Amino acid sequence: MPHPTPAVVLDRITHVWPDGTTALHEVSGAFGAGRTGLVGRNGSGKTTLLRLVAGTLAPSSGAVTAAGRVELLPQRLTLDVDRRVADLVGVAAVVDAVRAVESGDVDPRHFDTIGDDWDAEARATAALAAAGLPPGALDRRVGELSGGEAVLAALVGVQLRRAEVALLDEPTNNLDRDARERVAEIVRSWRGALIVVSHDTRLLELMDDTAELYGSELSVFGGPYSAWRAWRDAEQAAARAAETTAAAALRREKRDRIEAETTLARRAAMGAKAQREKRVPGIVAGNRASAAQVSAGKVRGAASDREATARAALDAAGRRVRDDDAVRIDLPDPGVAAGRRIATIADGDRSWVVQGPERVALVGPNGAGKTTLLERLVGSARAHSSASAGSAPEGPGAGAEERKARSYGTATAHTHRVGYLSQRIDGLREGDSVLESVRAAAPTATDAELRNRLARFLLRGDTVMRPVAALSGGERFRLALARELLGDPPPQLLVLDEPTNNLDLDTVDQLVDALAAYRGAVIVVSHDEGFLARLAPTLTLEVRDGRVTET
Repeated sequence: MPHPTPAVVLDRITHVWPDGTTALHEVSGAFGAGRTGLVGRNGSGKTTLLRLVAGTLAPSSGAVTAAGRVELLPQRLTLDVDRRVADLVGVAAVVDAVRAVESGDVDPRHFDTIGDDWDAEARATAALAAAGLPPGALDRRVGELSGGEAVLAALVGVQLRRAEVALLDEPTNNLDRDARERVAEIVRSWRGALIVVSHDTRLLELMDDTAELYGSELSVFGGPYSAWRAWRDAEQAAARAAETTAAAALRREKRDRIEAETTLARRAAMGAKAQREKRVPGIVAGNRASAAQVSAGKVRGAASDREATARAALDAAGRRVRDDDAVRIDLPDPGVAAGRRIATIADGDRSWVVQGPERVALVGPNGAGKTTLLERLVGSARAHSSASAGSAPEGPGAGAEERKARSYGTATAHTHRVGYLSQRIDGLREGDSVLESVRAAAPTATDAELRNRLARFLLRGDTVMRPVAALSGGERFRLALARELLGDPPPQLLVLDEPTNNLDLDTVDQLVDALAAYRGAVIVVSHDEGFLARLAPTLTLEVRDGRVTET
């Protein structure tokens, strides 16, 4: 239910980066006092907007008004691993002061620090336990926590500090299923205004409102993500239908105007002929010509007005239709027959063979060994390639691998044509241009061919000459995907490690479509259950403590 008093008001906010790039231009709008999910495409300015609301960035122009203190949980936590968790949570000073008083130190400064917050340690301990952190976590070092535990502890800190407005930027990134559920529980019980940027659709379903940042316009819909998405899709369908109707009306008015012009021209010619042949007196012919000119002017004016009105209606309808490009992949068949053995994943006496264009999902908690398994798979492909070239493969021999398989999951590729997108997308050279990066994977292709293929990944125009270091997160992902899929020859197996991290929801849609069009095998690690459901894997394997089981 909409809240009558907004928690945050934006008044024509503009932010320009030092290099002159405009991140946001005169954005206006308001966030309610409940829970709001903020969505938008990569590069639309969502993180910048949160930083402006939090005050860590100053707007170039415009004003932000917040109903109280604002706390921001950034997308990337800058963690001092030697600090105590109590510092991360924000209760260290109060906890230390209470402990000092309880040990007999009655320094007035301790009482000033404590104020009325004598139960800070108990509240923090209970909140950390509820978030799934181990006993005694408050006094542990941050470096002793996993990445997911550190995010949960920081989130608990934001909650405990009781800011009137809390901002969370992609809080579930890199978190496993259990940690995501704990974040969801915290969000469900949140008191106060909460603005969450996320591509996690399950988290967005917990929101009271959904706000979208699109083309420097902020719109707010009363309802969770699924309701907003249904409304947006229906609105766009109606907009496209209105555009089609308006285009037909404009064509009709053009046709009517041309027919009217033809009729007027024919009448004028007939009148001129009659005057030349003197079939009517000159004065009568002149009066008729003058009247015809007046009538023709009215007809032309009316037709022109109707055509202009139809054109304006088409322009208005066209502005409602979003011109969002989509990744389109049209690649050569990588030659994966239905019965072709592509890879084997094994654990002890059990093994699973990936055959043909299968989709395989690897799931499991953080730190279970999923990425290690992928790296072994990719490493075996490189060894396979070296062996095919006539050199000895690196690493342990078959006997060592068999012994390892009996105690720990292993993965082996039966092809050297493997494309690998790591979780960090770290296989790109920062100084190379987009075109140079892809040319390295497809050296026989011409620049024109590469530009045409890159355009299908929405990398076009001057963008292909930009260095990798200047790309946005979404652009880097599309480049990495293009580099793997445009390789010559194309890969028979595509290996993806958490591919939806930091991708906006529309780009996730594009990734699903791209993988549906890809005619090779796919092995993917992901905690994004919505993405996995749409991928529809033929096999799902759980990795836990390095062991592999089928689910």
